[in-house]
Amino acid sequence: MSLRTICVFCGASTGAKPLYREAAEALGRHLAERGIRLVYGGGAVGLMGIVADAALAAGGEVIGIIPQSLKDAEIGHPGLTRLEVVSGMHARKARMAELSDAFIALPGGLGTLEELFEVWTWGQLGYHAKPLGLLEVDGFYAKLTGFLDHLVEERFVRLPHREMLQIDESPAALIEQLENWQPTVAPKWVDRQPG
Repeated sequence: MSLRTICVFCGASTGAKPLYREAAEALGRHLAERGIRLVYGGGAVGLMGIVADAALAAGGEVIGIIPQSLKDAEIGHPGLTRLEVVSGMHARKARMAELSDAFIALPGGLGTLEELFEVWTWGQLGYHAKPLGLLEVDGFYAKLTGFLDHLVEERFVRLPHREMLQIDESPAALIEQLENWQPTVAPKWVDRQPG
């Protein structure tokens, strides 16, 4: 699968460790070097600003999508290839998904997780057939991935849907996994109980 545009979900904070900043820089730079356009939440702060700045510095194309209500709070990035201001969070997520061929989550907070889980759910339900991944940084997502495995064990998530999420510590390796990913064809429902 040829990936021309990847959406990156990440924090509006830089987090507690310098490794998070370094990972965002590495991902932004790698996307630009591969000629892959970056779509993200449009902010100039936190890991959002870092991934965008790194892609721009490496000659990449960067499109930001930001709600009007967050344009001032997240400080809409003034130096992007294009900054689209939309009506709200639903419009933001829909537009990012529309523009993107794949999704990657860097470390982040509730918004990052919400965005990741929403596009994952859309894929599970067959609304799109786009790959998604986690860029693992120093075990940041280890507890989450353990819990995802627990969901499979407890029969709330089917294994093929769990396996939709690609995970790697290297931007290059993760993007290669996303390019080689094949859509999962499996019904969402684990059990169908009559009546």
